[in-house]
Amino acid sequence: MKTLIKMGIAIVLLWLAGLAAFNYHIRHIRIDKTTKTDAIIALTGGSNRIKEAVEMLNQGFSDVLFISGVEKGVTLKQIAAAQHFKINPDKKVIIGQASTNTVENAQETMEWIKENNIKSIRLVTSNYHLPRSLLEFKAKNDGVVIVANPVFSGKVVEDWWKNTGTFMLTASEYTKFLMVYAKYWAIKLIGE
Repeated sequence: MKTLIKMGIAIVLLWLAGLAAFNYHIRHIRIDKTTKTDAIIALTGGSNRIKEAVEMLNQGFSDVLFISGVEKGVTLKQIAAAQHFKINPDKKVIIGQASTNTVENAQETMEWIKENNIKSIRLVTSNYHLPRSLLEFKAKNDGVVIVANPVFSGKVVEDWWKNTGTFMLTASEYTKFLMVYAKYWAIKLIGE
């Protein structure tokens, strides 16, 4: 019984140490402000993700933006009005409405990437969502160059351990990241 308690404590301490490292990492991801890509991919679900992607599009980091996970029936015009942005008329925006989660975002985007012979993408999503998104996108888009573009959210405060909302958000995302990492590690191990 004492061994089980010690193992449980060790697992919790390892998880907490990993959570601390995860929080440090997501606050220090740098935005690549030089690399142009064939397409910009924006994942819905967090504040300012689409607005940031449109800004990158308007600044010439790509000529096309694919927004994955838009609710059915919602138009680009409605999104632009709600988030207060304008799109350069020389740029192309495609709305994907087939996905409702990160796994489906990667699948929906992969199909579009293959259909359009895309070789490089800029992946725009919230900083806390980026590690898991990168795993999913790399697994589904083998050979595609992915430039990470974090969107820093006001929901994630620096003193994450003091703020219940930030703690819960990042703890949930870190746990999901671990599960996805374990899934792809196991797939790779079995495949060898």
